[in-house]
Amino acid sequence: MPFQQGSARRRQRTVLLLGIAVLLAALVLAVVLASVLTHGKQEIRPSMLKWKDRGTTKNLREVILGRCYSYVVARYPEYPELGDKDCLKIWESLKHAFIYKNPCNITPEDYQPLMELASHPIPCNKSLFWSKTNDLAHRYTKSNQNFLTLEDTLLGYMADRVSWCGDPSAPGINYESCPKRSECESNPSSVFWKMASKMFAEAACGEVQVMLNGSVEAGAFRSSSIFGSIEIFNLNPDKVSAVHIWLMHDIGRPQSESCSGHSIKRLKSILEERNFKITCEDNYR
Repeated sequence: MPFQQGSARRRQRTVLLLGIAVLLAALVLAVVLASVLTHGKQEIRPSMLKWKDRGTTKNLREVILGRCYSYVVARYPEYPELGDKDCLKIWESLKHAFIYKNPCNITPEDYQPLMELASHPIPCNKSLFWSKTNDLAHRYTKSNQNFLTLEDTLLGYMADRVSWCGDPSAPGINYESCPKRSECESNPSSVFWKMASKMFAEAACGEVQVMLNGSVEAGAFRSSSIFGSIEIFNLNPDKVSAVHIWLMHDIGRPQSESCSGHSIKRLKSILEERNFKITCEDNYR
């Protein structure tokens, strides 16, 4: 009997040890699977992706606030309505438009509060639109206060050459990289400039100017540009009396197109269909 009882106890211990071993193996397997699955999820999270464009501008808050105060106080003191702008609220509305958000899932609604806070009237006969003439257009408006580009408005002045995008994980802002339009169209920069451009065009009145580049081989007027896809269709024929096209050519580069060129004819056709008066001048001086 003692021998049988000892054998029984040994069998029980063996079974118990086997059970513990199986349980431990199951736990280890569960941990490994969880780690693999979690790692897989992290790899596809937007916050883990390396985008192709530069990341959020360092000290973005200070840059936006500084530009806002500079614009409101010093840049255009002749516009008293700018004195009512609350730069801190403007910054907060910009921040809330993108912080902690997937940078490929930004919507116009995200920016609507910012657009309302920062908008201001544009004097008639002062609106200057441009495409592929960035440097020339802004050198011109800097020396000639009779015209304003989008970048000369409060919204454009604050955002010019600045970048930003969010990240779903802390700290909510991606300073390393942001998506280009080719990676995803609904990125913070593209959505912002489309909305700002639409608002700038809607505010235009009187005679407006358009500065295009006649040295671009693909054509001075491009339907895919911001001007060609957004601004031209948001000019109001009831407010805008005429559109003056300035076709400029880069020094030292071939003159690919003149006012009688194929893309300018296409632009004129679009404007005529919308009942605008049109003029075009090569190398406006």
